[in-house]
Amino acid sequence: MTTVRKIAFAYAAILLVVAGLNYIPGLTDAEGRAFGIFALDIYDDLLHLASALWAGIAAFASGRAARSFLLYFGILYLADGLLGLATGSGYLDLGIINYGIQDLPLGFKILANLPHITLGGLAVVSAFVFRREA
Repeated sequence: MTTVRKIAFAYAAILLVVAGLNYIPGLTDAEGRAFGIFALDIYDDLLHLASALWAGIAAFASGRAARSFLLYFGILYLADGLLGLATGSGYLDLGIINYGIQDLPLGFKILANLPHITLGGLAVVSAFVFRREA
């Protein structure tokens, strides 16, 4: 199995865990925030579950499909995280439409958007580094 497919399988596993965060006792506070930082709702859970399925199917299908997943997923999630960092709202969960630009502390915006920036950025880098494997 190629590295790009292994990475896509890892993304499937990570995204499945993220989709289940709200359902693991002790990881959310009284206000429903995971790790006390961000609140994940059913739309976020469904987005993460759909992304996990996309990653798993792509990894299972072929190296080319896995690389395509990493590239497109990475672009989508990285852009969402950067928009969230700049405005306090992302677009994947329609936050920018529902809440607009939010005046949030910079530290909070960094912590809340770091997962999408990290996952998205690493996916894009992986898609380019392992492009010949696909």
